[in-house]
Amino acid sequence: MPFVLDHLGKPPIGEWEPWAGFITDLAALPNVTAKLSGLVTEADWAGWRGDDLLPYDLHALESFGPDRLMYGSDWPVCTLAASYDQVLDLARTACADLSPAERTAVFAGTAQRVYNLPPD
Repeated sequence: MPFVLDHLGKPPIGEWEPWAGFITDLAALPNVTAKLSGLVTEADWAGWRGDDLLPYDLHALESFGPDRLMYGSDWPVCTLAASYDQVLDLARTACADLSPAERTAVFAGTAQRVYNLPPD
């Protein structure tokens, strides 16, 4: 049965463990995918920086890979701490070193496959 971990499990920004270990363990299960979303509301709403969140995104990307990670905006909840554009820019930054096919997987393909959605 497919399982989708929303918002990367809502890590407490500023703490690494036990969250990072849990992500590594979940990523070892082939039926689990994760959403690259929801981090801005786990950080200080008024003072977060992209550099505060990037390590969490990169650990999830390294653990799950682009074929098992999908972008999610967490809109409208994200607007408590950031604009939609800021959230999208964070995800794009995390995926900047991926190939075009890998970026397509994160921003469309993984969700299409997991949720059985039609292609664009």
